[in-house]
Amino acid sequence: MKGFIPLPYFSYLSDDEMRQSAVEFNQFLQKRRTVRDFSDKPVAKEIIEQCILAAGSAPSGAHMQPWHFVAISNSEIKAKIREAAEIEEKEFYEHRASKEWLKALEPLGTDTNKPFLEKAPWLIAIFAERYGLDEQGNRIKHYYTPESVGISCGMLISALHASGLATLTHTPSPMGFLKDILKRPTNERPFLILVCGHPAEDATVPDLKRLELEEVSSFFE
Repeated sequence: MKGFIPLPYFSYLSDDEMRQSAVEFNQFLQKRRTVRDFSDKPVAKEIIEQCILAAGSAPSGAHMQPWHFVAISNSEIKAKIREAAEIEEKEFYEHRASKEWLKALEPLGTDTNKPFLEKAPWLIAIFAERYGLDEQGNRIKHYYTPESVGISCGMLISALHASGLATLTHTPSPMGFLKDILKRPTNERPFLILVCGHPAEDATVPDLKRLELEEVSSFFE
C-alpha cells in the first residue's frame, strides 16, 4: 500500500523470552514511586531530550501527535511557576476541594507548599494541542487528544524512571498560569507538570499498597 513500509525493528521472541521480559519489566516499574523530596543535583539536558523523544513515540489519534513538552531548568521561571501554583493550591485546599477529597489526600501528606517546583533540576510542562495549525494558520482537527497525551505522559514517566530519575506528576487546577508564564499559543492547554530529578538522600514516600492483579483486571479465556 502506498505510504506504508515494512514493520521495522520488531524482535520476535520465544514464549519463554516474552514471559521473562514481561516479569522483568513489571518488576522494574514496581520500583517506581512518586517522590516529593528532590535533590538539586543537576541532570544533563541530553537525558531530558532523549526521554521527551521517547514520549513522542507514543501512539496518537490519526497520528496527529497533539502534544508539546516544555522543559524548564531556569530558576527564575521555576520560581514563577511555584508562586502561581501555590496560589491555586491554597485556593484548592481552602475552598475548592470537598471534605472527601481532602480526606483521600491525607495519607499522601500533601499541602499548599510545593518546594519541589524550585528544588528539582527540571520541570516538564506538558501541553495538549486542542487543534493543530498549518503553515497558513488554518485549523487542523485533532482526535483523541486527552487519550493520546495521557499515553505519551506515561511513556515519559517510564523513560525518566529508566534513566534513573524520580518523578512527580503535579496538576494544580486551574493551570492557565502555565500558558502565560511559558508563552504558549491559544491552541494548547496545560495537561500536567512533571517534576523530575534525583531524589533527596533523605527522601521518604508514603507506605502504600498497590492493588493486586485480580483487583485491577478481568480475563475471559
